[in-house]
Amino acid sequence: MNTTFSESLFSQLKNILPFEPTAGQSEAMARISNFIARSTTGDTYLLKGYAGTGKTTIISALVKVLPSFRVRTVLMAPTGRAAKVMSGYSGKMAFTIHRKIYRPKASDGAWYSYNLAPNQHVNTLFIVDEASMISDNEKSEQFGGGRNMLSDLIDYVRSGSNCRLLLVGDLAQLPPVGQSESPALDIKKLAGKYELRCGHFELKEVVRQAEGSGILLNATQLRKQLSEGDCKIVFNTGFPDVERISGYELGEKLTSAYSQHGAEDVVVVCRSNRAANNYNRQIRFTGMWFDEEINAGDHLMCVKNNYFWLGDDSKSGFIANGDALKVRRIRGFEEQYGFRFAVLELEMVDYPDQPPFEAKVNLDCLYTESPALTREQSAQLYREASLQHADAGSKTAINARVASDPYCQALQIKFGYAVTCHKAQGGQWKEVFVDAGYLTEEMINEEYLRWLYTAVTRAREKLYLVNFPDKFFNL
Repeated sequence: MNTTFSESLFSQLKNILPFEPTAGQSEAMARISNFIARSTTGDTYLLKGYAGTGKTTIISALVKVLPSFRVRTVLMAPTGRAAKVMSGYSGKMAFTIHRKIYRPKASDGAWYSYNLAPNQHVNTLFIVDEASMISDNEKSEQFGGGRNMLSDLIDYVRSGSNCRLLLVGDLAQLPPVGQSESPALDIKKLAGKYELRCGHFELKEVVRQAEGSGILLNATQLRKQLSEGDCKIVFNTGFPDVERISGYELGEKLTSAYSQHGAEDVVVVCRSNRAANNYNRQIRFTGMWFDEEINAGDHLMCVKNNYFWLGDDSKSGFIANGDALKVRRIRGFEEQYGFRFAVLELEMVDYPDQPPFEAKVNLDCLYTESPALTREQSAQLYREASLQHADAGSKTAINARVASDPYCQALQIKFGYAVTCHKAQGGQWKEVFVDAGYLTEEMINEEYLRWLYTAVTRAREKLYLVNFPDKFFNL
């Protein structure tokens, strides 16, 4: 490919935009056009930018224009909710990274086991949004654990024919669980550890259309404080889409939001699993009028990848950590191996083409203060199941039985009305309630600012700031 190709692509990208691009957007599109024209297999480009700077606009333009240049695009994001958001703004189906690049292994007695899938794409640009969430820690449980997802993503793209990678993200958002920085947005790490030819550009100017948004104004202010190392937080609530409320007002506001949008487009973002558990109890019993442990109509979130309950021909492939589920019917309750289970008919909220399915869920996971079953609970479940299947003989045969045991493969779930910020990351909801949580002066640091920025930018139409201290506002 040559300079003429690059210039023609850039021209078409600019022409397809519904508005005059900013100087930064123009430079980003010119650089990406040059990257696509001159890159070879495995080459990578990094597009960073704050909330509201136009990253989604550029992705949407690329998706529309590149087919006319005989360049295919595949869209990916770290979570199902993020993939749904990406599909919405781009007009093209997006996949979770996990669903696209991995395939479950044949039954070998292991739990949650998978291999890298073959990349059969040709002349394709893989665009990955919300790249700040991608871990390169093999011990991370965020997307199932046991593999280096960033390394696997790079290897998958490299294994295709003339395939390139565009990583898109925001450095101000939370890094992957257990990591201090986002490795997929670290240009030095990509070039050094992963030996990538990698260009990069950062968008910094908030686009004109976003200037009237209180959500984006406050997000931009938080982002500025982060970059300047200033931890003095001051919110601006002089906008109709940002409102400060107390805990006493929360119930009424939530009820109104549920009535207007439905529970699937409203969320409370908390700082800990304990706080999320407390909110979920209160919301279910006082807001939703659910008086059973679990009810038809309940909204759940899967908190660990599960390959057991969906068939090989299912459109979503498997049930991923972070997938939103809704209870359609309760078939019954059971006890096994010292744990309690419910048999539910479920639907996948973010995958409307996936038909409802029946599955067992582990009820003891609902209110654990860990992200999923604790290590001790998982060990107990395995130990008790192994004793039950001891007649299989060898350890390999016992493990194979355990791996196909529906109680051991029951979905690990939590209620989805209130979630931690890491669980919310990558998703967007029409109305978002951000709970300040317990705060001392020394806790207001860069880590808290990053948490707050990520939480605030989950809101699409309305942001509620719940229980924040007076000192965070100009009164």
